[in-house]
Amino acid sequence: MPKILGESLEAHRREVRTRVFEVLRAQLYERGFDAITLAGVASAAGVGRTALYNHFPDKESLLVAFVEDEATRYVTRLTDAVEARADPVDQLATFVRLQLRVLAEYHLPPGTALASALAPSAYRRISAHADPITDRLRAILAGGVDLGRWPAEDPDVLIPMITAALGNRTLVDGPADQLEDVVEAAVRFVLRAVGAAVQGD
Repeated sequence: MPKILGESLEAHRREVRTRVFEVLRAQLYERGFDAITLAGVASAAGVGRTALYNHFPDKESLLVAFVEDEATRYVTRLTDAVEARADPVDQLATFVRLQLRVLAEYHLPPGTALASALAPSAYRRISAHADPITDRLRAILAGGVDLGRWPAEDPDVLIPMITAALGNRTLVDGPADQLEDVVEAAVRFVLRAVGAAVQGD
């Protein structure tokens, strides 16, 4: 019988996923998705190949589960950070800061772009995790309008422009000691873009 990690099957399942995701995270950003094998991940994670295949039958399902886990944890982190602020201006500034700081934490993996490495259905599953982030931004923008912090504009116009600006890797790929200056410049840019008052203007 295979060794059980943890005190129960559920604890074992969580431990396997934690170990596997830690290894995948490292290998993904060091070697790229193309070079990863399930056998290699299992070996590095210290779990049996059969155990890994029981959880993830192929590389694609492993990647989708990993991204879903990362996205879920990020949405929780974003929600907690934004809800800790009462004023929509502070909420929007917090949103911008966290989006860019997290973008800076994740370097693009080498090899084939993940979008092209996945089947369309798998990529749609991953893309769906952006919805709560978009919903959070939409709620912040609506709150700012309701409280008169900025003028009413079509959120379907503002949201894609804001997310495009915050998804630009060139903003965060410069020297690490300049990141905070870049982040604060982006905060001022987004606040001005929605029509919020910016200190010093």
